[in-house]
Amino acid sequence: MTPKADLILTNGRVFTSDEGQPHAEAVAIRGNRILHVGTVPDVMAYQGEGSRVVDARGCTVTAGFIDSHFHLLWGSVWMGSAQLYNAKTGEDVRQILQSFAAENKTSQWVDGRGIKYGIISTRQELDAIVPDRPVYINAYDGHTSWANTKALEMAGILQPGREAPGVGVIVRDEKGLANGELRETAMGLVADLIPEPDDARKRELLKMAVKRINATGVTSVHNMNGDLQELMTYAALEDTGELTLRVYTPYWVKPETTEEQLSEAAAMAKVQGEFARGGAAKFFMDGVWESYTALTLDPYADNPEAKQEGIYSAEHFARMAAACDRLGLQIFVHCCGDGAVRRTLDGYEQVQKVNGKRDSRHRVEHIEVIHPDDLPRFKELGVIASMQTSHAPFSLGEGDIWPARVGEKRWPLSFAWRDIKNAGAHLTLGSDWTVAPFDPMINMHVALNREQWSPSDPDQRLTLEEVILGYTRDAAYAEFKEKEKGRIKEGYIADLVIFSHDLFRLDPGEILKAHAVMTIVDGKVVFEA
Repeated sequence: MTPKADLILTNGRVFTSDEGQPHAEAVAIRGNRILHVGTVPDVMAYQGEGSRVVDARGCTVTAGFIDSHFHLLWGSVWMGSAQLYNAKTGEDVRQILQSFAAENKTSQWVDGRGIKYGIISTRQELDAIVPDRPVYINAYDGHTSWANTKALEMAGILQPGREAPGVGVIVRDEKGLANGELRETAMGLVADLIPEPDDARKRELLKMAVKRINATGVTSVHNMNGDLQELMTYAALEDTGELTLRVYTPYWVKPETTEEQLSEAAAMAKVQGEFARGGAAKFFMDGVWESYTALTLDPYADNPEAKQEGIYSAEHFARMAAACDRLGLQIFVHCCGDGAVRRTLDGYEQVQKVNGKRDSRHRVEHIEVIHPDDLPRFKELGVIASMQTSHAPFSLGEGDIWPARVGEKRWPLSFAWRDIKNAGAHLTLGSDWTVAPFDPMINMHVALNREQWSPSDPDQRLTLEEVILGYTRDAAYAEFKEKEKGRIKEGYIADLVIFSHDLFRLDPGEILKAHAVMTIVDGKVVFEA
């Protein structure tokens, strides 16, 4: 007897991400698995009395999108802060912060997230907005913050004498007073004073965020920071059936982490739920170009005196990476500068010499600039390139400070998606939320339409097919799940998304017209427009 489907999608432009059957018209789902993929008549043979049939109306159907670089709990908690992502002027910031302060009168702190560089520069500007409560606002990339005078006094860093740990910087004026700008680890001197929401509030914010994420067609994320406690937060939601997003969570290895403390990462690797699981380690090799904390091979173009040594020395990273590798952990490393990329690749090469080669699928995250000599090393070492297209300034006309930091000589190998892919690297894509929006259409738009900053620069754009593969099949490979998800294929997990348009018929410049209209996770409809 032919098994009957619970859910059938018909009349779709089904892009399967499966090289064996790239396209189809319809999909049958039974339970949480894909039952059949093929023509409409073939699939309708699986219709039973209880089958729900959804007409895709000629629109694109893909496997659920897997965002390969995410900060889920951080982002969820930050949803409870003032949202500064769309602020363009100081007046915008004033209105947002004052509205937040008025709506949260019982909160001691006024904290905001997502501001762009160049809008607020000093504590005095924040004093003028909210003078009677401590104010702390964080840049969109999470690497720089600004605090008002009251917050700096509470942290004991307004006056000269106390400096930041590690690579952090408390920017000071000519009198030695903190001017309000805090970079990297200096941020924690103030941020750590802000009370965290309790567990109930965290779960509430997390569920709210997951609902919004599902609504964009995202069904899985690779989290980029975490510990056992955070992983168990996701696992608890899975246990109650409230988690509709698959979350792969690494252990965050910090410079002070010892090899003995990696036992926590090993414990996380034993958590292998359908939705929440561990098995990886995350390092930050450097900061970001915007705050002069990226590790570079050559000086910054607009400030040759600015220097960064990196968060890990070559020896320190190689030693800790080898320890992680011995535990069977996959490794992710944040690298914005070309110096960070090289140091990480050197470290991976050393790990292979010390521990031997295995199917490790270690990764380099971001790769905002790469030296030409390092392009072939990804394929040679079997290292995955994990990149986020919306990090790239779309055009010089946007006025972003990033191109000036790197300088024209490095533009040709900035956000070099095409060159990296052509060099044979395995390329996976994501957003880096909250640094950038999690909506895949925004990242797709930049990947397809980014303008060349100079006529002599190579065209680094990707094709629509390449972007979808980077969010589905290739992203599943990047987390060792290519035999279970990332394709619309019989027997695979039923994570799918239906879009509002046939993406392949849209002009690339009009891709933002499209959006998800139905998201299916584990065979269940979790979002429907």
